[in-house]
Amino acid sequence: MLSHRPKKVLICLRDNFLKGLSLVIIMLIAFSCKKTNPATTSSGNSRSYRMGFAISAPNSQLVFQSLNMWTTRADAAIISTQIPWAVLYGGTTPEAYINQNYKDLATFYRSKNFKVWVYLDPVNGLDRTADAYDLAALGKSIAQPEPQARFARFAFLMDSLLKPDHLGLALESNAVRGLSPSNIYQGVKAATNLAASTVRAYDKTVKLSVSIQADFAWGLLNGTTYQGIDADFTDFPFIQELGISSYPYLVYNQPQDIPANYYSRLLQGHSVPIFISEGGWSSQAVSNYPETLQKQQDYIVKQSTLLDGVNTIGYFQLTFTDFQMSFFPANTPPVISLFTHLGLVDTTLQAKPALTAWDNIYLRPLKTGN
Repeated sequence: MLSHRPKKVLICLRDNFLKGLSLVIIMLIAFSCKKTNPATTSSGNSRSYRMGFAISAPNSQLVFQSLNMWTTRADAAIISTQIPWAVLYGGTTPEAYINQNYKDLATFYRSKNFKVWVYLDPVNGLDRTADAYDLAALGKSIAQPEPQARFARFAFLMDSLLKPDHLGLALESNAVRGLSPSNIYQGVKAATNLAASTVRAYDKTVKLSVSIQADFAWGLLNGTTYQGIDADFTDFPFIQELGISSYPYLVYNQPQDIPANYYSRLLQGHSVPIFISEGGWSSQAVSNYPETLQKQQDYIVKQSTLLDGVNTIGYFQLTFTDFQMSFFPANTPPVISLFTHLGLVDTTLQAKPALTAWDNIYLRPLKTGN
C-alpha cells in the first residue's frame, strides 16, 4: 500500500507520434490489411460493454502495425489527451489543430463501426497537484477565467468536429480535488461545467462525463480511508455516465486481492452507467512493484468479473503496446517508467499472456444495442 499517491501518467498523443498519422489512416481505410483476429470461439456469456484502446505504439514506425493489430479485437476507441495549451496560445487555431491531429483518426474509427470516446484533461496528467506544464510555463492557470474559456471552446470544437458518441471533460476529478490547491480544482470545476453547458447548447445527444480515480476513492493511494465519489456528482451535475481510472498494481500485491465491490461500492446511490477510461497492470517489475506477466493476465480476468457486476458500457485498456523510454522527451519525469509496461503486447508487438485474456472477453457476444 502507498502512503501517498504517485504521479500518474496520462498517455497523451504527442506531436512526434502524430507525424504522418493522416497518411497511415488513409492507407488503413483504403486498403485491406492483414488481420490478426483472435480465435473465433467464445465462452458464450454476453458482455454489456464495448472494448478498445487509444492509439499507441512503441515508436512512430509501428503505428500502422499496432492499429491494424488492436482494431481487430475492439469495437470502441478512445481519444484521451491533455489540452495543447502551448500550441493554442502559440497562434494555431483549435480548429486547425483538431483537423490536423484528430479528424482522420476519428474517421478511421468510424470506418470500423466503433463507438468513439473523447476525453479531455484540463490539468496535468503527470501530476494531479498542478496545472498542465505548458500552461504554467505561459504564466497561466486553469484557475483563471480566460484559460477556462479556452478549454470550453476546445471541448466544444472537439465535439462538433469529431462528433464523438461520448465526451469526457475532466480526468480523475477526485484526485485533482484531493491533491491540488483549491484554486486549481475550482478552476477545473468552472472550466468543466462551462464546457458542458457550451457543448450541450449545440449537441443534445453526446453523453457527458468525467472520470474518477478508483484507487484514490478507496483511500489507497494517499493512506486514508474510503472516500467515495459523491462530491464528484455534486460538483459535475452534468454527469450522465462515469469514467473510472484504476491502476491497482500500485496498491495491491495481486489482482485476486481486489475486492469484488471495487466498482459497485463507488456507485452506491448513483444509477449512471460506468466505463473504464484508463488503467491496467504492469507486466514486469517497476520501481518497488514486483509485477509479472501472470499477474497482468490475472488482472484482465479479474477486471471482467468486476465489470460484469455493474452497469458497464465500456472498457478501455488505453495502451495496447508497451513504450520505449527513448520515445519520450528527455525532460519527461522519471515516474513515467511505472506505466511503460501496461501494454498487452511488448515493444516488438509480441503478444503477452494478457492478450489472450482480453481476447476471451472480447469474443463474448456484445449485447444488442450496445
